[in-house]
Amino acid sequence: MELPALQLLKALWQEPFLIFLFLLSLLLLFTLTRSPSKLNLPPSPPRLPLIGNLHQLGTHPHRSFRALSEKYGPLMLLNLGQVPTLVISSADLVKEIIKNHDITFSNRPKTTAANILLYGSQDVGFAPYGEYWRQTRKICVLELLSLKRVQQFQSVREEVTIALIERIHQASQTGNKDSSINLSGMLIAASNNILSRSALGRNIVDEGGRSRFGELSRKLMVYMTAFHVGDFFPSLRWVDNLTGRIGRLKLLFRELDSFFDEVVQEHKTWLEGGGDQIGSSSVKDFVDILLGVQKNDMLNFELTQDNMKAILLDMFVGGSDTTSTALEWIMAELMRHPEVMKKAQEEVRRVVGNRPKIDMNDVNQMDYLKCVIKETLRLHPPLPLQVPRETTANVDVGGYLIPEKTRVFINSWAIQRDPNVWDKPEEFLPERFEGSAIDFKGQDFPFVPFGSGRRGCPGLAFGVASTEYVTANLLYWFDWKLPGHEDNIKLAKDLDMSEVYGLTVHRKTPLNLVPIPYSPYDKGWSCIPI
Repeated sequence: MELPALQLLKALWQEPFLIFLFLLSLLLLFTLTRSPSKLNLPPSPPRLPLIGNLHQLGTHPHRSFRALSEKYGPLMLLNLGQVPTLVISSADLVKEIIKNHDITFSNRPKTTAANILLYGSQDVGFAPYGEYWRQTRKICVLELLSLKRVQQFQSVREEVTIALIERIHQASQTGNKDSSINLSGMLIAASNNILSRSALGRNIVDEGGRSRFGELSRKLMVYMTAFHVGDFFPSLRWVDNLTGRIGRLKLLFRELDSFFDEVVQEHKTWLEGGGDQIGSSSVKDFVDILLGVQKNDMLNFELTQDNMKAILLDMFVGGSDTTSTALEWIMAELMRHPEVMKKAQEEVRRVVGNRPKIDMNDVNQMDYLKCVIKETLRLHPPLPLQVPRETTANVDVGGYLIPEKTRVFINSWAIQRDPNVWDKPEEFLPERFEGSAIDFKGQDFPFVPFGSGRRGCPGLAFGVASTEYVTANLLYWFDWKLPGHEDNIKLAKDLDMSEVYGLTVHRKTPLNLVPIPYSPYDKGWSCIPI
């Protein structure tokens, strides 16, 4: 990810006339807005004319924000272009906001990509705070992502995980004991298929990693975080049109819209013909459920097909990439800490014993595995800055005035590494959660990888269930080593843990590992029966 300031220059450099118009517009803005404020605003770093603090937003914004917060405080006001932006890096301040001002901080800023790709932000994650958002969130919480629904989708998780384990096993039978697999790619495909089977009743990624929607969903993830001038300079949105960025978003939208129209129509035809649901699973998928909500008129407004498509797209934006990213970081940290890997594997294999299948009752007994997952989410929250919020009124927080329409980033990544709260915060120590009541459900503010308050993630239970089940199977059915060197411990300590910032923060390099099949049976390999 390039620096936003560099992306801006790159977009304009190809069109000299655009540069002239852009500079002229900025000069006018600077003239109109340069009067200093006398309000009691939070501390702020010195800013440059016109672009404000945009030049200080590096390729890893969560790290840039923490570095600035260490100097200017945990409540810090930046100007990113024309947009006043509050960065919060303290658990106590998050608690104050959620407990006292949650409604004021529950709006979403309008972004170019969400407005075009998510039907004018008619989804749940990016919808403005109001009655429409309350109704659509109710659908998600009660109908799509309730604990009962999550449990019903266990058969989907099992089938997709079986396919993943079989694929890894086949790849391990090449005859070369040091032959590695791209585990990252396999985890992305499995995570996407768990979600797509639950949402659409079909796999979107085949064994070769190909599919029509698979390609579209990857574009969706890239475009949702692409730099758009209008997001930082609202009065200069016309630049995105002239540089072709709006055209590319609209082209992708038409492709996604066409795909989801086909899926919804396929489900309608099936249901009109007397079928219960599409696919091999006996569980209704999200499309079936939404069509039922629409048919039974269960909301205070008409649920249109565009509303349904926006909600379905939201599931992919918020669900698929976050799960695969978490799984990737879990396995990477376990490889770097073989003593933790050994302890986790021993627990998994002790709980499962010689049975040929892991079920969720087994997973619920794996206390140390849950500690490993928590510790990974602490160090590597998939959304380190959460989805940005926007204030709906002036509000006092921490003794400072926060103006209306201020964009707000809660830096979970910095909060979860705060040395004032966590002992040895940069170290991977799952034992810190043993016997601890602290959880990630949004009530323990030093640990908020899924957000908190009204805008907390409604898909938490769904994502955690998938993460726990897939991880347990990876540790049960295989031993793991890094390719290329006999001294695996030394190699593991040098494992590249660099990040790439996007919709989620994932590993920069794919995780390539050597799987060594493990079986508790005398006759050798025996995978879970379908």
